[in-house]
Amino acid sequence: MPFFPRVLLLIALLATTPGVRGADLLVRNVNGYTLDRHGQLQHFQALLVDQGKVVATGNVAELAKRAGNARVVDGHGDTLLPGLTDSHGHVMQLGRIRNQIDLSQTSSLAQALAAVKVYANAQPDTAWIRGGGWNQELWKLGRFPTAQELDTAVANRPVWLERIDGHSGWANSAAMKRAGITRETRDPPGGRIERDAAGKPTGVFVDAAAALIDSKIPLPTASEQAAALDTALAELARLGITSVDDPGIDLATYQLYRQYADAHKLTARIYALIHNTGADFDTVSQHGPLIGYGGDFLTVRGVKLFADGALGSRGAAMLAPYSDDPANSGTLFQTPAELTAMIGKALGKGYQVAIHAIGDRANREVLDGFEAAYKQHGGENLRNRVEHAQIVSPQDFPRFVSLHLIASMQPVHATSDMNMAEERIGRQRILGAYAWQRFLKQGTMIVGGSDFPFDADNPFDGLHAAVTRQDHHNLPAGGWYPAQDMTLLQAFRAYTLDAAWASYHEQSLGTLEPGKWADFILIDRDIFKNAPQDLWKTRVLQTWVGGKQVYAAHD
Repeated sequence: MPFFPRVLLLIALLATTPGVRGADLLVRNVNGYTLDRHGQLQHFQALLVDQGKVVATGNVAELAKRAGNARVVDGHGDTLLPGLTDSHGHVMQLGRIRNQIDLSQTSSLAQALAAVKVYANAQPDTAWIRGGGWNQELWKLGRFPTAQELDTAVANRPVWLERIDGHSGWANSAAMKRAGITRETRDPPGGRIERDAAGKPTGVFVDAAAALIDSKIPLPTASEQAAALDTALAELARLGITSVDDPGIDLATYQLYRQYADAHKLTARIYALIHNTGADFDTVSQHGPLIGYGGDFLTVRGVKLFADGALGSRGAAMLAPYSDDPANSGTLFQTPAELTAMIGKALGKGYQVAIHAIGDRANREVLDGFEAAYKQHGGENLRNRVEHAQIVSPQDFPRFVSLHLIASMQPVHATSDMNMAEERIGRQRILGAYAWQRFLKQGTMIVGGSDFPFDADNPFDGLHAAVTRQDHHNLPAGGWYPAQDMTLLQAFRAYTLDAAWASYHEQSLGTLEPGKWADFILIDRDIFKNAPQDLWKTRVLQTWVGGKQVYAAHD
């Protein structure tokens, strides 16, 4: 090549090399923290960004020299962190619940019924009264609520309210009548209708039985779907969640996400997992996984399956009966052969598989299913996951390592469930429950999430629960089974670096290293120096995604 063209080529290369060209954003005067690729905590005072990606972190004087005519943002000494990832959050459900009635803060049945009545009176033209978040354990009922009780709040319109875990629902008599529920209605496979001593349905439908009511509710309109997504995205930005793994989307949600990505309306990066391997999976997967769509805002390369229900409604599948319900061992959602076939179908098309498993029997079935599917289809390298991995038999922990599985766990589940978990499964089995350190010490990766909206969606609640295993009143003293506490660094890694790896984003997200997306948050305290008991009090001041501000707190 002649000399002159070589010079031009060199100049062009230098102009596009990070750290050599200028930048368009300098965030200065911050108390910055990020992990590096080895998981070591790094500290910095300034962040340099160009075209939405990190150019460098370092001290203010050095980066100011390289900033050129970049816009300068003063961080006022606030703490700057990489944007947090919720590795298990249901985006559309979050938006819908925020637009419906939320019973998660009610402390009694009477309070919940009053809230439903007020909401219904304020929505006179709404055909179905919808909502959720109720928890009979917090109400100290010692039982499920009934349709007759719900009728005292609303009798003239159908009401359907999901339990806090999303694995059961509470209907009034009008809803059951609309669905044709009678004493003769049978429990569907994988579900249970709560009944009185005479066999009459009482109003609560567990797991697959919930579909008996759900199927009668009109599908949301396009405008209702968009409103739900808008609400959810605003909430995520407020919480400092810049990426979310959304487990179990349907075809309509997939299409809506693509529309938002095309219109540049996504303000959080979504890694979506398709619900099951049925017709929706067949349609979505026709051209293989969708990777980095819309400027790296949408990736669809996973499948979400379910093995069992939830602990609170005693739908989690246990190897032995429940300690507080000796006639019940929970519910498996399919046979081992069926589960293995679904895993194999997804792996065969190159999709990561994530499976909901709460009980020790369900976790064993999932482990057996992966082992059998690997022998037939391979796929050990697809970063497969067990969602929740909540109660595991001691002999099954090592299999997570041999089967190359990620434990996708939600620290808030431990603090939400500690009021009833030991009562459900007894002192021996509880030692294999919410066992974060047991997984970490054997080398199993844990990624952190919340399971919103079925539990607290604030990631700082999750970090607090992971580190203290206490509620917001610092109870129980010393933490609930504190041997399983995470260190703050371990918990922080679960919501950043490792969360990115679990969704195939380790080259672009999870840390603020050069070349990665400038997804970051400013918060009101130094979480690495303040008391762990105050982690949940952390307030997000600003949220930035791809070098653009998507949220600012208003004092």
